[in-house]
Amino acid sequence: MDDQTYEDAYRDWRDSLATLLGDASLLGRWQERRYRFAHGVGALLTEPYGESAAMTGPVLYGVFAGGAGLCYVGQTQEAERRLRDLPVGESHHLANTVPPELWERVVVIRWPLLIPSAPADEQSIAAETGPQVCGLALEHALQVATAPPLNSRRRRTTGDWQPRNLAQSRSRGAVRAQSLPGLSALVLAAWHACAAVEAPDGAGVVDTGAGRVVFPSALHETFAG
Repeated sequence: MDDQTYEDAYRDWRDSLATLLGDASLLGRWQERRYRFAHGVGALLTEPYGESAAMTGPVLYGVFAGGAGLCYVGQTQEAERRLRDLPVGESHHLANTVPPELWERVVVIRWPLLIPSAPADEQSIAAETGPQVCGLALEHALQVATAPPLNSRRRRTTGDWQPRNLAQSRSRGAVRAQSLPGLSALVLAAWHACAAVEAPDGAGVVDTGAGRVVFPSALHETFAG
């Protein structure tokens, strides 16, 4: 896309929002519609589905957009809270940059379920480390393997962005990730499997047990108007 096409698209976006927020009643309608949609995505991410339990506890998650692909990878110890908030954006920056209406899929990995398949020494390390640091370690390994753009730089107080070299990080997660290569490989395999799942007809969720894939586009008609 050349610069002029990009600027035209940006102006079209602003003009569309100006129409949607044209008066107080339209503002209210906009607020209601966006929250209905975000709430619906959050429900698909967290509530029980079929024979699969509700999404709780430690997970890794990532958001894909139709054109950009994988945008962001994160982890949480409270999936039931964090994943509901993810599309709402009240305490998470992602939805402010990539609106959930444009999310192609969200992948969630219940990584503790993969620990029994990891090498015995890594099972012991994971138990000694605890879920918080272990989650940070697996998040780091997944970010290095997938290089999501919104994890690959940080905001600066000067108003611009600074690249992050994830592979050279010395954070707690990065240091611990070096001792969990087998578990990290299991996570990455589960991740790639979920990232390749096709959207099912008439449903917005595929749950594999260790992973869940949510397709927000399945909600557009449900929450239209």
